[in-house]
Amino acid sequence: TVGAATQGLANYLKDAFKDLPEIKVVVGHDVRNNSRLFAEICANIFSANGIKVYLFEGSRPTPEMSFAIRELGCQSGVIITASHNPKEYNGYKAYWNDGAQMTTPHDTNTIEYVNRIKGVKDIKFEGNKDLIEILGEKMDNIYLERIKTLSLSPDVIARHHDLKIVYTPIHGTGKSLIPASLANFGFTNVIHVPEQDVQSGDFPTVDSPNPENASAMAMAIAKAKEVDADIVMASDPDADRIGVVIKNTKGEYRLVNGNQIVMIFLYYLMARRGELGLIKGNEYIVKTIVTTETIKSIAEKQNIKMYDVFTGFKWIAKVMLENEGKAQYLGGGEESYGFLAEDFVRDKDSVSAISLMAEIAAWAKDK
Repeated sequence: TVGAATQGLANYLKDAFKDLPEIKVVVGHDVRNNSRLFAEICANIFSANGIKVYLFEGSRPTPEMSFAIRELGCQSGVIITASHNPKEYNGYKAYWNDGAQMTTPHDTNTIEYVNRIKGVKDIKFEGNKDLIEILGEKMDNIYLERIKTLSLSPDVIARHHDLKIVYTPIHGTGKSLIPASLANFGFTNVIHVPEQDVQSGDFPTVDSPNPENASAMAMAIAKAKEVDADIVMASDPDADRIGVVIKNTKGEYRLVNGNQIVMIFLYYLMARRGELGLIKGNEYIVKTIVTTETIKSIAEKQNIKMYDVFTGFKWIAKVMLENEGKAQYLGGGEESYGFLAEDFVRDKDSVSAISLMAEIAAWAKDK
């Protein structure tokens, strides 16, 4: 199945970009069982078809793969992940040259090419090692430095650098980059849940590694009670979704739902940029049609244009592509716990989202 999908995509890329001297793709994967195997199979097939491959050395967040497509000038990318689904699953997500998951016509065209693969004999499994380049710490650092540019309140963080943040990757790819990003922003008191720092496709401490579910956050909340944390945050296994838990006025830890997460982010990004005099008049935000309409009210009050799009981050990315070079993207999100604060990635990103949410918590505490 992975072979047919990759061979079909390779054939389509060779037709769609036949005028380019070199076609390039990025291949990434999460921590799930067999994810590395499937990623290596993808890399071998692309390279066997004469396509240059950038393969991550190990598991990486989905948004970093999206970032690498744009950073390296690639025509496509594949990430092997089933995101926040139970351990029995795995998945194959294909991206286009803008760094976003495919939309029409490329999604339907790719499927047509995949359907032409009639058997194993049609798939070139024998890779060309000369066309496979390994991505590692260098790309991580470029990505993390770019995320740091999103910080709007470094002075506030300096005053509250010891904010007590409990963070869990729920056994996933966020472990390597999210604590590093928080440190990059200036936070010095990130408290781990050691059992959930173990990267494993079996997700041994949870039934389902979905930060939308209270059960997936239970160990982190227990740790927060133990240390009296200011905020609890989690990323799902491929580190594109964010989970947030905060204390209410009675000191009880409560989950923040997806609608509330998007509202908090967009309010902060609009209000704080306004405070700093950074609003020029051509800014816009994006939400999906199933996400709370309260965001529209907030945007109208801030005189910011808002786009409403179909469900799925690829539609938010489509608006970004259409506005590229014409208007300033401030942020976009959906009620299923996804947010994107930057335009250099084109999929939801918990690495930047968790870093910014910590900043927002410090900003709120400062006020």
